[in-house]
Amino acid sequence: MSICSSSSSSSSSSSSTGKAWIVHGILAGTAIAVAIGAHVYLGRARKFRTRVVGIIPARFASSRFEGKPLVHILGKPMIQRTWERSKLATTLDHIVVATDDEKIAECCRGFGADVIMTSESCQNGTERCNEALRKLEKKYDIVVNIQGDEPLIEPEIIDGVVKALQAAPDAVFSTAVTSLKPEDAFDPNRVKCVVDNRGYAIYFSRGLIPFNKSAKVNPQFPYMLHLGIQSYDSEFLKIYPKLQPTPLQLEEDLEQLKVLENGYKMKVIKVDHEAHGVDTPEDVEKIESLMRERNLS
Repeated sequence: MSICSSSSSSSSSSSSTGKAWIVHGILAGTAIAVAIGAHVYLGRARKFRTRVVGIIPARFASSRFEGKPLVHILGKPMIQRTWERSKLATTLDHIVVATDDEKIAECCRGFGADVIMTSESCQNGTERCNEALRKLEKKYDIVVNIQGDEPLIEPEIIDGVVKALQAAPDAVFSTAVTSLKPEDAFDPNRVKCVVDNRGYAIYFSRGLIPFNKSAKVNPQFPYMLHLGIQSYDSEFLKIYPKLQPTPLQLEEDLEQLKVLENGYKMKVIKVDHEAHGVDTPEDVEKIESLMRERNLS
């Protein structure tokens, strides 16, 4: 009886395991098909990329700093300062703010910005940019995701990431890095990046990378800090939401890792820029002090 029972249990277990592997195989096959189809489609689509739109995603809800886009920096809302700096870029044909919050929308319309309302379900800035792109009347080849918490973004950096993507037909994404300050080495809000010899991204992390066996910052090593700005091939941006979240993306909470984990190329440019992103309320005072020092109004 026990032998018969064991055999039946084993058969049932084997059957369940087999079914699980079949389901897993179907899901994996679907994911691979999406990725392969995307690569083939993009290979045909990104021969010429001239029309460029800048999108500033902005949301009111934030675990670290609620209402951040509307915080005043020397008398102006931060989102307005970002928009004004972005307007100076020469490669952008159009600029819009994409938000799910009516207070932000009203503020932006007040200083003259075009606004696209997006859903609250967007998981990150990339998905918000995708929804805004679909709602725009005109068609664009490149979308620049301009972080709303970079009120001192340099228009030359915006132009730089656009031109980098235009010059790299094998890439679907471009972004910028600058030198990392030693005091920011272990700050998880300062994302680090490593690139290959051709200027393509290898990895991004909230931890220090590369990390040596002494567990200390090497003052001789040129660590790189990721700047939030990024541009995408517009056809890839349409595909991005269909790609399943990836393990590294979820662990680091960095949306650009989903791009790399799916085998796409990302071009990285290095710029000389003192990063002044606003991640916490304490950062506002720091940036205002800097602006006073530089006589920036």
